[in-house]
Amino acid sequence: MIADVKKSAEQKMQKSVEALKADLGKVRTGRAHTGLLDHVTVDYYGNQTQLSQVANVTLIDARTIGVSPWEKRMAQAIEKAIRDSDLGLNPATVGEIVRVPMPALTEERRRDLIKVVRGETENARVAIRNIRRDANHHLKELLKDKKISEDEERRGQDDIQKLTDRYIGEVDKVLQTKEADLMAV
Repeated sequence: MIADVKKSAEQKMQKSVEALKADLGKVRTGRAHTGLLDHVTVDYYGNQTQLSQVANVTLIDARTIGVSPWEKRMAQAIEKAIRDSDLGLNPATVGEIVRVPMPALTEERRRDLIKVVRGETENARVAIRNIRRDANHHLKELLKDKKISEDEERRGQDDIQKLTDRYIGEVDKVLQTKEADLMAV
C-alpha cells in the first residue's frame, strides 16, 4: 500500500517536471524552433484551428521559421494569427511561404522572460508540494484505517519527502538551464 502511494506520487511529480519542460520550451529565446508556434490558432473556415493542422511548420535557418500552408489562400490568415499572438513576432509572406524571423532579444526582454520562467518554475514546485501533501494525507488515511503502523507511516512520509526534494532539485536544474539559455547572446 505504501509502495503504491509512493509510486503514484513519483509518477505525478515526474509529469509535473515534464509539463514544466514543455512550458519552458515555448518561451522564446533568440533561436527559432517550431514548437514556438504550437499554441497559435488560425481562423480556418470559421473554426479556430491549430497552426500545425493547416500548415507545415519548418526551420529555414537558425533564426527563421517557415510556415507552408496546405491551402494557398490560408497564408494571409496564418500571417495574421502569428502577428496577433502574444509572441511578438512579425511574419512576412513570401510567395506561398510565411517566413517568421526571430528578432534578437533585448536585455530588458530577456529579464522579462526570466521572470516568466521563474513564475512557471514556482508553479511546478507548488504542484510537486501539493502531490506530497496528497500522498501524506493518503498515508494518514491508511494509518487511521489501521492498514499501516505509525512507524510505516513515518517511513512513508520520509520517503515521500525525499522524492519531493529530488524532483524540486530537477525543477531547479531545468530553471538554471533555461536561464542560461535566455541570457546567452
